[in-house]
Amino acid sequence: MKRMIRPLSLWMLLAATLLAWQSASARGLPDFTELVEEAAPGVVNISTTRTVQSRDNPLQGFGGQELPEIFRHFFGDRFPAPPSGPAPGRPQERQSLGSGFIISDDGYILTNAHVVDGADEILVRLSDRRELQAELVGSDERTDVALLKVDGEDLPTLKLGNSDTLRVGEWVAAIGSPFGFDHSVTAGIISAIDRTLPRDAYVPFIQTDVAINPGNSGGPLFNLDGEVIGINSQIFTRSGGFMGLSFAIPINVAMDVADQLRDDGQVRRGWLGVMIQPVSRDLAESFGMDSPSGALIADLDPEGPAARDGLQAGDVILEVDGSRVHDSSTLPRLIGRTAPGSEVELELMRDGQRRQLTVTVGDWPDAERATASRPQESRQARLGISVGELERAEREQIGIEGGVRVREVDPDGAAAAAGIRPGDILVSIDHRAVTGASQLVELVSELPADRAVPVRLFRDGRSLFVALRLAGD
Repeated sequence: MKRMIRPLSLWMLLAATLLAWQSASARGLPDFTELVEEAAPGVVNISTTRTVQSRDNPLQGFGGQELPEIFRHFFGDRFPAPPSGPAPGRPQERQSLGSGFIISDDGYILTNAHVVDGADEILVRLSDRRELQAELVGSDERTDVALLKVDGEDLPTLKLGNSDTLRVGEWVAAIGSPFGFDHSVTAGIISAIDRTLPRDAYVPFIQTDVAINPGNSGGPLFNLDGEVIGINSQIFTRSGGFMGLSFAIPINVAMDVADQLRDDGQVRRGWLGVMIQPVSRDLAESFGMDSPSGALIADLDPEGPAARDGLQAGDVILEVDGSRVHDSSTLPRLIGRTAPGSEVELELMRDGQRRQLTVTVGDWPDAERATASRPQESRQARLGISVGELERAEREQIGIEGGVRVREVDPDGAAAAAGIRPGDILVSIDHRAVTGASQLVELVSELPADRAVPVRLFRDGRSLFVALRLAGD
C-alpha cells in the first residue's frame, strides 16, 4: 500500500495543477460569442464573374483553367492540351469569391479592390441568404480598398473603431468566407502595427496571427468591443494557405478612401515629388545624426513641390507636422494622407543642422506624369578611385552640372567597402559638389579619416547616397 501512495499523490497533484491552470486560462481568454452574434449579419459574401478570352496555349486546359506552375516546371511547353475546355480565343467566364461588410444601412459595402478587380458582375449574399446585385462605386489599387453599393434599406451595419489606438497584443477576430465557407470565425492577436509591405507604401498594415485564407479577403477584423478596426487583405504564405502572418488595412485608412470614392469618385493623395531611401547607421553618422531615422531625399522631381519649396537632395526629413518619420517607409504615408494644396511643416537635417521648412503638398500625378518625372535612365554603380569625365550630353541627359563617372574600383579600397561600383556617376562628397576628375582628387585629400561622410551618386537613373569611410593614415 505504501508503494501506491507516492504515485497516486503525484498524479493527484498534477491533476490539480492542470485543472487550476485550465481554469486560470479560461478566465483570461476572451469570449467571442456575443461579438459574432451581433456582427455576423453585417458581414457579406462577395462573388464576382468576369469574362476573359481563352488563350491559344497548350498549357491551358482542365475546364479552361491555367495549368499550375508546378506542371510548367516539369513539362514546359510540351504538355499537351486536354480535349475538353473552350476553343482558343473563345470567351469564358471566371468566378472568384471574397468577403465584405456593410458600413451604411442604405447599402454601402467595403471590400478589397483585388476582390472585384475586372469584375463584370458582382453579387453580394447577406447572412439571411438574400442575394443583391452590387455596383462598383470605385476602387483604389494603392490601398486595395473598394466601395460597393447595393439597393436596400435598414441593412445591418457594423460599428467602426479607431485603428490609430491599436496596441500590439490585443485580441482580434475575423469573420469571412474562406474557401467559400460563409461566416467563418477565426481569432488571434495583433502581432505588429504600422507594418510596411512591398509595393504598399501608403498602408500601415495591421499584422495579426488570425487565420486568414483565400475568400477572407475584404472581410472585417474586429476588436473585443465588436468594432471593425481593419479590412483583411493579405497573407504571407509559401504554401498558398495560412502560415501565421496576415495583414489588414487599418479602418481609418479604408474609410478615408471610401469617403473620397463616394464623394468624388476618385482618391487624391499628397505628393512631394522626391525619391527617398533609408538612413543607415553609417549615413546617419555622415550627416551628423545621433541615430539612423528619417527619410533621406536621394533625388527630386525638378517640377515637384519639394524642389519648388526649397528641399534638396541630401536632406533628411525627420518630422511632418510634428509626426516623427521613423524611417523612409513612414514618409509616404504621412504625405499621402495630406490633402493636396495643404501646407506641411517639415523638420529636416541639412549640413548637420536641424531646419524647419514649409512645403505646399502637391497632387499625386497620373502614371504618365510620374513616369516622365523620373530621372532619365543611365548606367551606374557606386563610387570609385579611378574616374573619368562626363560628356556634356551625358550631364544634360541626367540633369546635373558636374559629376564624374567611376571607371575602376579597387576591391580592397574604401569605395568598394562603401558599395561604389564601376559605372556610378559621382555627384558630391561630404556635401561638396564634384565638378571634375581633377577636383575630385582635392576633395578626397581633404576628407577626414575614420569618419563616415555622405557620397551622392547616380545609378541606373536614380540618385542615392552611400556612406564613405576612409581609414586613418
